[in-house]
Amino acid sequence: MSDLAGRVAVVTGGAAGIGRAVVARFVAEGARVVVGDLDPERGAEAVAGLGAAAVFQTTDVSDPEQVEALVQRATTDFGGLHIMVNNAGISGRMHKSILHDDLADFHRVLGVNLLGVMAGTRHAARHMAEHGGGSIINLSSIGGIQAGGGVQTYRASKAAVIHYTHSAAIELAQFDIRVNCLAPGNIPTSLLSSSGSGMSDAAREKFTRLAREAMQNDRPLRRDGTPEDVAEAAVYLASERARYVTGTVLPIDGGTRAGKPLAKQFDKAAAR
Repeated sequence: MSDLAGRVAVVTGGAAGIGRAVVARFVAEGARVVVGDLDPERGAEAVAGLGAAAVFQTTDVSDPEQVEALVQRATTDFGGLHIMVNNAGISGRMHKSILHDDLADFHRVLGVNLLGVMAGTRHAARHMAEHGGGSIINLSSIGGIQAGGGVQTYRASKAAVIHYTHSAAIELAQFDIRVNCLAPGNIPTSLLSSSGSGMSDAAREKFTRLAREAMQNDRPLRRDGTPEDVAEAAVYLASERARYVTGTVLPIDGGTRAGKPLAKQFDKAAAR
């Protein structure tokens, strides 16, 4: 039997990247999915091949009223809501250092990455609390766990998602609502290159390539991660297999959070 047969899900940011992979995997597992995204063209494309199992609604998650309408779409079109995936997210603009950061993108980044998660959790939980519970999955990032230079507003927003997930898990457990968090790392999507907005095309391409190389060098597993790897984890957390799992943060990062690759450690020791 499919893990999500008969379930209804909402996935924000579902038109591309990780969100799109989650939508496709959920439908393959038997779920019906409402996809929210700010891009109507890519959103329509994302659901085009999924038949009656998926519908799209243009949504800006930084507006709680639009998030509420997205949740209502699930109950209206599919008769309920069992799974909420708060995936929509944007990056901040890369600056030379904190000293050069004008904080101009603060409200937009926090509005999408944090307020969107909070609104999605609240509206989904209001329905779930009265209908037997459910699973809420929030997307953070390895950047929300592991400190580092650059895009500090983005890192702060993703760290806040983790703390909010823990708090919501405690509060909503009484309603049999599980709240968990996925923290992807070095997954090839357009998010990284978007932090180079304002650069020339050539500079942005070089920045993206060098950043990915640096992340790969810090990752114990040699294979690259994919949006589908994250989608597999989302299926697990959404399913009854994870019925005793709440308040967790699952890094999907090839071991980056665990530590440096062994070869790198040997290289440093040899250089001493």
